[in-house]
Amino acid sequence: MIKEQRFDFILNELREHEQVTYEMLAASLLVSEDTIRRDIDQLYRNGLLSKIRGGAMLPSKNPLTFRDRSGFLCEQKNIIALKAIPFLKSGMTVFMDGGTTICTLAKVLPADLSIRVITNNQPLVPILDAYRHIEIIVLGGVYDRGTATNTGTITCREAEHYMADLYLMGTCGIDDQFGITCTIEPESHVKRTMMRHARQTMSLSNHNILHRNKNFRVCAFDEIDVLITDLESDHADLDAFRNQGVQLV
Repeated sequence: MIKEQRFDFILNELREHEQVTYEMLAASLLVSEDTIRRDIDQLYRNGLLSKIRGGAMLPSKNPLTFRDRSGFLCEQKNIIALKAIPFLKSGMTVFMDGGTTICTLAKVLPADLSIRVITNNQPLVPILDAYRHIEIIVLGGVYDRGTATNTGTITCREAEHYMADLYLMGTCGIDDQFGITCTIEPESHVKRTMMRHARQTMSLSNHNILHRNKNFRVCAFDEIDVLITDLESDHADLDAFRNQGVQLV
């Protein structure tokens, strides 16, 4: 496992348990405690955690921000992005919501792709601005710093004005029993609105969020149409998601 993957695992464990130990992390990742200690030192220098005797804890109760997350699992996000591109065809209207994986996808779009993108994702806008053939519609609403998105009633109301061919959903948690979940309640309302107003919904999910749940439910797993991950479609980690009418890519 490369260093960035260890970082992402450590931060996910902190979000779930609020405190971790060198011993526990070393056993889970099959590396030495010295390796874990160096990883935690680097995350501490970046302000992503607080060090305690024998381990680490979250620096505050606030979730990690968009900026914090953007540097992790870059290779996996690129794999997901490249898998998603064939689903995008010129002439489409596409909802794209929040998340670092959505932004990674935007960076590798074909230069001649001509689509309309409707989004509440603020960091996505300057990326899409580089594409001369992409029309950008930005939804208003209350800005959430943690997700770098506009959310709330205004966002939902504006999204209802459109009918999209495809909804590319950034995903915080996905489970075969509990479905798709997210970290804040207003975000769940926006996601449901975009789903209702799209002909097809595609979840972009790295392997670290499979079989994980957040606090607010978006939908059942079988309500989406396509699940794209960084794993091979026949990987054992996807077995629980098979035979539910969802295309696994």
